[in-house]
Amino acid sequence: MIATQLSIFLENKPGVLSEVCKALAAHDIDILGMSISDTVDHAVVRLVVDDPQAALHILGDHGALVVETEVLAMKVADRPGELAKIAAKFARGKVNIEYAYGTAEGGNATLYLRVSDTKKAVQLLTPKRKAKRKKTRS
Repeated sequence: MIATQLSIFLENKPGVLSEVCKALAAHDIDILGMSISDTVDHAVVRLVVDDPQAALHILGDHGALVVETEVLAMKVADRPGELAKIAAKFARGKVNIEYAYGTAEGGNATLYLRVSDTKKAVQLLTPKRKAKRKKTRS
C-alpha cells in the first residue's frame, strides 16, 4: 500500500520528458503512475515505477535531481463516492491529503495519495479485527 514516488525536477521545454521516458524504457522500467506540475522554468514530474531504486540510479546518472517520497498506492472500485469515503476517514483521523493523482479503467481505479502521515493513513484504512470472545463453561 505504501509506494515510493520519485519527484524529478526537469527543464520545462519540449523533449525533456521524452528523454526521461526513453531512459527508463531502455532499462525495462514501467511507469505505473505519473503527475506533472509546471512552473515557468521547470517542471516537477512525479513517477511511481515498478523498480524505484533502479530508476533513481538511472535518472541520477542522467544528471536529474530526484527526490524520493512515500505515497499511498490504492486500488479502489471505480464508482462515485469511493474517494469521499477515504477522504472522510482521513479527516476523522486528522490526516491531510496533500496531493493526489490516479487513473481508472475496467471498473477499478488506482489512486496515488501524498498524505501528511503515511503510517497513520494506512492504519485508518486497515480494517480492525474484532476480538474473539472466549467461551466460558458453566
